[in-house]
Formats: sequence, C-alpha cells, structure tokens
Amino acid sequence: MRIKSEIRIIGFDDCPFEKNQKKRVLIVGVIYRGGKTFEGMLVGKVKVDGLDATQVLIRMIKNSRHKPQLKVIMLDGITMAGFNLVDLEELYEKTDLPVIAFSRKKPNLRKIKSALLHFKDFEKRWEILKKAGKVRECYIKDKKVFYQSRGLKEVEVEEILNLTSTKGYIPEPLRVAHLIAGALVKGESYGKA
Repeated sequence: MRIKSEIRIIGFDDCPFEKNQKKRVLIVGVIYRGGKTFEGMLVGKVKVDGLDATQVLIRMIKNSRHKPQLKVIMLDGITMAGFNLVDLEELYEKTDLPVIAFSRKKPNLRKIKSALLHFKDFEKRWEILKKAGKVRECYIKDKKVFYQSRGLKEVEVEEILNLTSTKGYIPEPLRVAHLIAGALVKGESYGKA
C-alpha cells in the first residue's frame, strides 16, 4: 500500500460507562487526513459486554459518505464497551479496509482469558481474540506501543502509526475520538486514549 501524507483514517473509541451498566454505549469514529486534519465523525452504539461491535462498525463504515475516501480503520484495542470484542479479520474482509488495533500497553492475554471465562460464550470470544493475531510492538517517538492488524505489512502499520501520531505517541484519530467520547458522556474531555 502506498501511504500518502494525508491518508484518510477513521479511528474508533468507546465512551466511558459505569462498570455495572447493562445497556448500550456510544462509540465515536473520527476521520482524519493523516495526523493533521479532522474531516468528520461517526457515532454509533454497541452493547456492554455484547458481541455486536464488529457488525456495528461494519454498518457504520459502509453507510458513511466518507467510505470511498477511507484507507485504514484504527481501533483503541480490540474490545469496546467492556468485552465486546471486534473481529479484526471480519472487519477487514467486510469493509475492504485494513485494520489496526492500537494499544499503549501490551495486552495481558492471561488476564483477558481469565475475565472471558465468566462469559457463557467464552469459546466464541476466545476464538475472536486468537484470530486477532500476534501482538506486535513498534516505537512512536521513542515510546514502545503495541498493535494487532489485518491487511497491512508491519512496516506499513509502523509508518501509519508514526505519520498519524503528531501530538505525542497516540495516533490523532484515536486521541481525538477518545477526547470526544469522554466529552459526550462526562460533559468534558479527559485522560489519554
């Protein structure tokens, strides 16, 4: 893939929610040109600890007027609204867009598996997690970060992450999605993505 400086990327993050909340949570998709220009925003809802995140993301992207210009999907990890896992492979195949699931910290698969054991559909969730592939690491401005991806070579992922991380070591589409998501629920933005 040829990566232009103004590549259009959509970054998704979920809104904060109360631990025992058993309803839907807003998710925010922010469209950026490279790491510099905010182009648009999408909003959807996913179930807390559900398994609808993949389908919701697919529907949001396919129905967006921005879809023809989008080149990459970024996620803040592979879970939304608790343990609503995103199937990276299915998201890639059904949108025809490469996917990067970014994380500031290395996911602890042992702890995640332990938490997933409490779900009746543990096997299905564990399979989605395993399908996400190897957790890889790279550096953004001398800071080690982690990712899983579909549809891109490692060198392409690293180039995209560095290109879009203009205000620190978090890609702008994810950083801004996180800020907006927080403001939608709490009335103001806060914290790191």
